[in-house]
Amino acid sequence: MEPGAVLVFAGTHINKVDKKGRVSVPASFRTQLAKIDAAEIALFPSYTHKALEGCGPDVLQAMASASFARYSFFAAEHDNLSSQIFEVARQLEWDAEGRIGLPEELIAHAGIGEQAAFVGKGRFFQVWAPEALARQRAADTAKIAQTPPRLVLHPPEGS
Repeated sequence: MEPGAVLVFAGTHINKVDKKGRVSVPASFRTQLAKIDAAEIALFPSYTHKALEGCGPDVLQAMASASFARYSFFAAEHDNLSSQIFEVARQLEWDAEGRIGLPEELIAHAGIGEQAAFVGKGRFFQVWAPEALARQRAADTAKIAQTPPRLVLHPPEGS
């Protein structure tokens, strides 16, 4: 494990889904996860898109820690987070060929058929049906054309 490793998932990778629902996790994503000695990913339904949200076990653990640090155990926010993420999340290990088996409920949520598009989003990634991804990208491009984003990079603390 690399001390202080921060995983960054980047790029779009479209992979074939076999009849058993198995799909290869992109090699570059597995390389990132190897930095923390992880051989699994976590997937859960997106609540903003017809897609899946994905992350490494490090982010899932950070979300669990943050929810307990931020919310009272019996607070509605804590219950909502637990129900909407942890209750439906699936932690999936890949096999020797780098494949995971997508659970049927996740396939159905994202409308995934013969292919799945893994889309890097920094510390997270998403899994889409390629056709739905194309439609979303077109919509996002139209929105960005109206209001271009501004990104200001600051030097890391202690530099």
